[in-house]
Amino acid sequence: MSTLLHVSASPRGTSSDSRALAGAFLDSHRRAKPDVMVEELDLFDGKLPTFGRLAAQAKVAVFGGGQPSAEQQGEWDAARAVFDRFAAADAYLFSVPMWNAGVPYVLKQWIDIITQPGWVFGFTPEAGYTGLITGKKAAVVYVSGVYQPGASLAYGADFHSTFFNDWLRFAGFTDVAEVRWQPDLLTATRDADKTAALQRAADAGSRF
Repeated sequence: MSTLLHVSASPRGTSSDSRALAGAFLDSHRRAKPDVMVEELDLFDGKLPTFGRLAAQAKVAVFGGGQPSAEQQGEWDAARAVFDRFAAADAYLFSVPMWNAGVPYVLKQWIDIITQPGWVFGFTPEAGYTGLITGKKAAVVYVSGVYQPGASLAYGADFHSTFFNDWLRFAGFTDVAEVRWQPDLLTATRDADKTAALQRAADAGSRF
């Protein structure tokens, strides 16, 4: 049995548009592949560890080819537990609302916890960074409340999908599907646009 990990970066529960699209994706995916086990990771459940001074020192030690100190080890182990849950999945769905032109802070926190040398990436002076999360698929739901592609900067900019897509590339993902719902500010057809986005999410889920 394969596992799909849904990483949700919205705190809005049933009011969340990104969760609604993710739900449509997952319902369709389950129908197409009933043997897949879906696990939910709610980044706003308050369980993410901090990544402070000791953890950062541990990262620098490992990146330099050393080992964390006894004082640093506990925080390094807490970060490793978060990574292990991520790495155990066979495929991923990320639901990512836009916050202030970027990603929600808990998603950045999660990325900073798991993106460690020897876990998500390798490095050599000759070749630079190499992603270590290979041979796995990812799908991403991108939702924004005001920004839409092609709108003027008065309606915001996209450091949202650009940042997260670059992290996926950095981690080693090469097979990535996107579902977007971004508002049509000119025609104000929000309900119709959302219905169409939900169908796109369902279609993507059945193909994934």
